Amino acid sequence: MPEGDAVFRAARRLRAALEGQTLTRSDFRVPRYATVDLRGQVVESVGSYGKHLFVRTETVSVHTHLKMEGSWRVFHCGQRWTKPRVAARVVLGTAEAEAVGFDLGLVEVLRRRDEHTAIDHLGPDLLGPGWDPAEALDRLTRAPDIPIGVALLDQRNLAGIGNIYRSEICYLRRVHPARPVGEVEDLPALVNEAQRVMYRAAHGPPWRPLVYGLAHRPCRRCGTPLRVDMLGEKMPRDDRVSYRERGIYYCPKCQVPPV
Repeated sequence: MPEGDAVFRAARRLRAALEGQTLTRSDFRVPRYATVDLRGQVVESVGSYGKHLFVRTETVSVHTHLKMEGSWRVFHCGQRWTKPRVAARVVLGTAEAEAVGFDLGLVEVLRRRDEHTAIDHLGPDLLGPGWDPAEALDRLTRAPDIPIGVALLDQRNLAGIGNIYRSEICYLRRVHPARPVGEVEDLPALVNEAQRVMYRAAHGPPWRPLVYGLAHRPCRRCGTPLRVDMLGEKMPRDDRVSYRERGIYYCPKCQVPPV
């Protein structure tokens, strides 16, 4: 699943192509919004919040979430798309460019004044101008018994981290991902590390994993073979709670497991 840095970069590409431009094409290939026509409207801004992306005109905000396989790509008018046309769910075009959202997991067209409803439940955005580490810390500590590797994935605590960066952050802070939040020795430093990692990934060269996807390879610090274990998390679904597990990578020597 694309994480906050990927969505941030996608918003940056869309901003360069669309911001300040008049839409000459508006094609929503989602039944609920099939009749929406934004032609003639000017794109006022493009932004992201955690894993959510917004393209805003004077009247509406096009809210999308990439989920597992989605992507936004920008093409010159007439340029051949690099993914199948049947995968396109949104096309926004100007006189010079086409922005195409492929395989998007969520598409909504919201009134501008209602945009906040898409993100009110989220914690502070790690890459946003309003990043608030104190708020993130407060939200994390409300559930001290939750494993830190699960808490970092909960977008209600802090917005933007996915499976890759939770492994990287825990490794950098030498914290075992199964350790309860309340037992993390320096939680403020871990929160700051999370923001530093995400900022570097969004603004710098492509992030090279230190542990993620590198099971059985030697730890860069001590040489111990890295491990991958499954870590479960609660997933609220309507009036039920289900569980799913995802692999998290760590060094069994540098990241001492909880007792």
